[in-house]
Amino acid sequence: MRFGPLSKMHDRTGFSCGSAPLDRWFATQAGQDERRGITRVFVAVDDEGIAGFYTLSMFSLALDSLPAELAHRLPRYPDVPAALIGRLARAERLRGRRVGELLVADALKRIVAAIQTVAAFAIIVDAKDDRARAFYDGLGFKSFPSRPDRLFMLAETAAAAILDADAT
Repeated sequence: MRFGPLSKMHDRTGFSCGSAPLDRWFATQAGQDERRGITRVFVAVDDEGIAGFYTLSMFSLALDSLPAELAHRLPRYPDVPAALIGRLARAERLRGRRVGELLVADALKRIVAAIQTVAAFAIIVDAKDDRARAFYDGLGFKSFPSRPDRLFMLAETAAAAILDADAT
């Protein structure tokens, strides 16, 4: 499986993840959002075509939304910088093949590389349902106290996990 930025060479018309809103966005809106600087879209491609995609963008995280034990360690700014994995989907044909985990791993690697230049305290994801929340929870993301559908991972945690993975 190869990962890289979305380009005009990628045929998005046949992609289906089983979620009509995600499929529609990917087929009709992803390129426009990319060109407008709203998000960066990355795809995983296998021999049959697009295996999945995810988006990355910068995010401003309200300090008071963080758990108290984290917020007290930070300066009293109203917001802290974060990175957002905004949309993530794997092709329905690859259900059960751990492609979602590979997509998140690639996203985390890109974010950890970027935070060497642009600071981010945390990485944010929004779970669309309980199954997605369980998926992200299983990868080490934690729910916000006031909003269980929004989860986070500290950027330092992601960086340490990537260093560990690279060492093995």
